[in-house]
Amino acid sequence: MIQVAATIKDVARATGLSIATISKYLNGGNVLENNKKLIEEAIVKLDFKVNQMARGLKTSHTQTVGILIPNLENIFCTSIISNIENILLQEGYSTIICDFKEDAGLETEKFEFLITKMVDGIVLMPLFSTAARINEAVAKGVPVVLIDRLIKGADCDVVLVDNLNASYQAVEQLIVLGHKRIGIVVGPKSIYTAQERLKGYLRVHEDYNLEVKEELIQYGDYDVQSGYDRFNQLLAGENPPTAVFVTNYEMTLGAVIAMNERNLKLPEELSFIGFDNLELARVVKPALSVVVQPMAQIGEIAAQLLLKRLREDLAGFPAMYRLKSDLLLKESVRQFSD
Repeated sequence: MIQVAATIKDVARATGLSIATISKYLNGGNVLENNKKLIEEAIVKLDFKVNQMARGLKTSHTQTVGILIPNLENIFCTSIISNIENILLQEGYSTIICDFKEDAGLETEKFEFLITKMVDGIVLMPLFSTAARINEAVAKGVPVVLIDRLIKGADCDVVLVDNLNASYQAVEQLIVLGHKRIGIVVGPKSIYTAQERLKGYLRVHEDYNLEVKEELIQYGDYDVQSGYDRFNQLLAGENPPTAVFVTNYEMTLGAVIAMNERNLKLPEELSFIGFDNLELARVVKPALSVVVQPMAQIGEIAAQLLLKRLREDLAGFPAMYRLKSDLLLKESVRQFSD
């Protein structure tokens, strides 16, 4: 036998209260303490569930937030999502998580899907979204917070990592240790984070009057296979680098796989700095040096910013947070001398 879900009328009937009183309570209004107790007991007894979509049609609030990211297989994305969800749950918000699989058409489709689902706000890690799309959502009363990537002209809050200086500091340490031929594996040319990390690499070379060799710059796809391929490409040349900096978690894993296949000894044969892969850094011997992004802080600030806008608090709008990363130097780097 199919059990029919309890309705607000059932709650009213069980408590003897009016539907208006029940509705007021469900929408956060103040009711008499005795009435509150009666309603809560009836909700438990009847296993009553609030229809958030129906509530949204009446109140314009569904207590849901959309999170739109390029790739759910990316540990950076999933770590940030976890921290966003933790904070939103404490404030009574549910989340709809969408993975657009690094596809431009799917990113547009999933963004529109979230709007049609009447989410109260959106946290977006964009690849292809335009300022016009963001601004249209904001104009409709749906606040958007961008994470990790910037969109020029977008009228919204942004939470970034200072990728330029993260890259600068990592490469600078290798230069200070005497390395002059430093290879780098960066992400796709079209992605903001990859552009910023490459800028840091180029700027530190300029500041130390070191010539940039094009063959020492390899463009990956922020995945394991490209890390493996591009790392091997760096070492395949006639004059390979003495140090390599890999600028993403998954590509760092790919580079380590390539190292193992080559039986490469760190740091005797190569100095190496990876990105974010703390677990791998602890497992691999010798311990890897890594740049560590503040993933928990990114998620927390993004969630708090969105909650602030959902409360219609526009103080400091639009806000931009540019967070610092940490460089953990371990045993995979050494002093180099010709």
